Amino acid sequence: MRARCPDFDEAEYRLNPDPVETAKDLRFRIDNKSCQWHPAPMLDVAVIDDPAAAVVALDPVRARLLAELAEPRSAAALAARVGLARQKVNYHLRTLEAHGLVRAAGERRWGGLTERLRVATAASYVVSPAALGAVAADPARIADRLSANYLVALAARLVREVGDLARRADASKKRLSTLSVDAEVRFRSSAERAEFAAELTAAITQLVSRYHDATAPGGRWHRIIVGAHPFSKETAKEKQS
Repeated sequence: MRARCPDFDEAEYRLNPDPVETAKDLRFRIDNKSCQWHPAPMLDVAVIDDPAAAVVALDPVRARLLAELAEPRSAAALAARVGLARQKVNYHLRTLEAHGLVRAAGERRWGGLTERLRVATAASYVVSPAALGAVAADPARIADRLSANYLVALAARLVREVGDLARRADASKKRLSTLSVDAEVRFRSSAERAEFAAELTAAITQLVSRYHDATAPGGRWHRIIVGAHPFSKETAKEKQS
């Protein structure tokens, strides 16, 4: 697949080339002033559950590089965009690639030199609580189910479980079936908020009772989570403006 080289600047390239070390690294036949790159799709969101990968992604410089790699770029192009030496950028890119956060995206050639293109493996990333090991949030350790801590722990478990399932589904080229409902409501009073919570609980309990069958052959367990929390003052002001 031939594609136009993204962000290619001839003057910048002449000042800061990034040649591939050996011809054996070439994966595509390329022409002068052209590039070839992998058409593999980028994930919308990738969940990081490896502690070492989480440390790498959370580094401010590497996080900036990941953001710049939303489309294939060379080390030379990145160096110019972030204001770092190309050698330093290459060091960070190798580290990101070693942890699966960046992948090769082909090569491009100019003036007899060939440089590698890299692209982020996802448009955005979420660090899973699994990366924290034994200290990760766990709803089972929180007694107060009406507390903010319990809601946070539920959200953490959601990221951990769905992230793992999504990774397995992607590896097997299958689609993971999920359901998400995201709504906003502005209650007139705390009393009506309490009434809403009671009705919502009753409705969900009724639905679960109607469809739940613990012994159905071929059935599959699903987890249902319902949560509500107030907007921050800043978000509330945005909504009212």
